[in-house]
Amino acid sequence: MQLAQKVIIADDHPLFRAALKQAVMQAVPGVKIVEADSLTAVQGAAEQHADADLILLDIHMPGAQGFSGLVFLRGQHPSIPVIVVSGSEEIHVMKRAMDYGASGFIPKSSPLETIADAISHVLQGEEWLPEDISDSMDELPEEDYNFAAAIASLTPQQFRVLTMLTEGLLNKQIAYELNVSEATIKAHVTAILRKLGVHSRTQAVIAAQRLGVEPPKADM
Repeated sequence: MQLAQKVIIADDHPLFRAALKQAVMQAVPGVKIVEADSLTAVQGAAEQHADADLILLDIHMPGAQGFSGLVFLRGQHPSIPVIVVSGSEEIHVMKRAMDYGASGFIPKSSPLETIADAISHVLQGEEWLPEDISDSMDELPEEDYNFAAAIASLTPQQFRVLTMLTEGLLNKQIAYELNVSEATIKAHVTAILRKLGVHSRTQAVIAAQRLGVEPPKADM
């Protein structure tokens, strides 16, 4: 007996999660759906459901810094394809998402039938972009690929620490939030700087901004 397919829906807006659930159920009868409303939650869902067939990821969820969540998930769970679902619908954003390892990009303005079609294509091992998107755009610079690989090499805890650094938190505040000692955070920061090839917290934050995406003005 074939096991039911499993899809993780990661979006912090309940109404849009409901719409995505409807599209997933339309595309995959009998599907099992796991919901997440933050980047931390989708990381936990991916760890708990390593057999998931697909992740639908909003890149503007709490805890996400642009493409950092996508890059991290692809590094930690390379066997689970990810479709970015976003209100940022500029062509260069879609292209960067694909360059960073997404299997598809669905604009949030898409009708349910289009979302279901995209999901079906990716579950069949294909890539999916809106029909009118050109593939003729330039590739990412090599340094951006290298930085993405460095982000993907971080442990989950190191990634959480880097995210908090980009939010301007001090070691003491991060230690309190994560319920660990300040010395532990210092060790994480040292490891993060080494992996990213930078020499200071400020350089790490500036480097992380490479993965940023301007939030849509009227995101759902």
